[in-house]
Amino acid sequence: MAHAARILLYFLFAGIGLTLIASGLMWWFESSRRLARALNTALGKTADAVVYDLGGQKAAGLDFTAGDLAIMWKTGAQGLVFAFDEIEGAELIVDERVVARAQKGESRKVLNETHAQASNVTLRLMFNDVETPEFEVNLFGDVSHNPVHAQTAAEAVRIGRKWLSHIDAVIKRMPVDDRSPYPEDAGKAAEPVRKPAPQVNARPSFNDLPPWEDTTENMAEDDDTHDTYNDEKR
Repeated sequence: MAHAARILLYFLFAGIGLTLIASGLMWWFESSRRLARALNTALGKTADAVVYDLGGQKAAGLDFTAGDLAIMWKTGAQGLVFAFDEIEGAELIVDERVVARAQKGESRKVLNETHAQASNVTLRLMFNDVETPEFEVNLFGDVSHNPVHAQTAAEAVRIGRKWLSHIDAVIKRMPVDDRSPYPEDAGKAAEPVRKPAPQVNARPSFNDLPPWEDTTENMAEDDDTHDTYNDEKR
C-alpha cells in the first residue's frame, strides 16, 4: 500500500513539473513576447514605442535615441529596420477610409473624430523602399483578449493617432540645409565652390628648344664655358 502511494506521488509531482514546464514555454513563446524580443534584438534596445497586430503576427517599434523604426512579421521570424530619413509617412485607416495622415511634403491631415463605432482600424506605415514601401498593422478588428491589443475602436484610434504624432515629429525633425543664416535664402541653391586653377611652374626643369633656336643668352653661356675650358688647358 505504501509502495502504491509512493508511485502515485511520483506521478503527481511529474505531472506538476510537466505542467509548469509547458506553462513556461507557452508564456515564453507567446506571440506578443516573441515579437517584443524580435524588436528589441533588431533595435539593440527596448523599443520606446510599440504597436502590435497579433492576428497578422506583426509589430512595429520606434527607437527615438538611434532614430530607427523596426517592423516585424511572421511572429518576429522576419523583419526590417528603417532609419528615420527613410520614413515617408503614415496613415490611419478606419473602415477602409483614410481619416488621418502624416506624410513628407504635405500638411498633416488631422483626425477630428473618435470613430467609436468603427469595425476595423489599421495603421499604415510608408517607407522609401522599393521592396517594402508599405507595412500595415491592424489595430482593431480581430477579437483579442491580450492586453497589448486595443479592446475598443476608440482605443485603437487613440493608439493610431499617437503613432501619427510620432511619425509627424520624425518627419519634421529631419535635418534641412541650413547653410544660409537667412530664412529667405533657405530655398536657394548653394553656389558651387570653384577651385583655384593649378599654378604652372614658371621655371621649367629642362630646355625643350632645339639647338638652332637657342637664345643669345644661351650662346653667351656657351662662350663663357668655352673660354674657361681653354684657360684650364693652357
